[in-house]
Amino acid sequence: MSLALELTIRILAAGLMGAAIGYERELRGKSAGMRTHLLVALGSALLMIISQLGFEAADRFDAARIAAAVVGGLGFLGGGIIMKNKHVSGLTTAAGLWVTGAIGLAIGSGLYEIAILSFVIIIICMEAMYFYDFRLGDRAISITLTGKDRDKLVEALTEIGQQPTVNSIVKMPDGFKVDASLLIKKREFPGEVLRRIDAIQGITLESIE
Repeated sequence: MSLALELTIRILAAGLMGAAIGYERELRGKSAGMRTHLLVALGSALLMIISQLGFEAADRFDAARIAAAVVGGLGFLGGGIIMKNKHVSGLTTAAGLWVTGAIGLAIGSGLYEIAILSFVIIIICMEAMYFYDFRLGDRAISITLTGKDRDKLVEALTEIGQQPTVNSIVKMPDGFKVDASLLIKKREFPGEVLRRIDAIQGITLESIE
């Protein structure tokens, strides 16, 4: 196999795997989708190829320095995804970008077997974790209720979910407003939670998220 063909395969393989990982993220409505992951994987592979083959005139060079720079750059990119809108979110997408870059580096180095194995594990894990994240376990929600009876509002929180924490109680002209956070089963949100609230007399749901 000629060097040109080998390098073409590396670039194409990195781009395809990156796009596949990004497609899974796009299906979940995440901001970093196919194009982002494709570019990260392809760019990582290209940089690794350059680090290996682009310095033939140099007596000594360290290909690992490029890999280290890519890892650092992806950490910066992931940090931007996590801290968008001034709150922590997008951890899975940021981690996916980081490992997509690692796959690109592996393919750029010609380590096809380990890159393919990692790709398969990532896809399986993301699908499995998506099911767990949305169907199993607990979810923290914020809720705002209003009503005329303060004690009844606080008691209603225990009927809606678990481990309620009252963040604030505000006196209003016609009653009280309670802002609280609590845990509910993920599979119960939002339908079952709304049904519980409707069944409690004397309270009104203002917001839930």
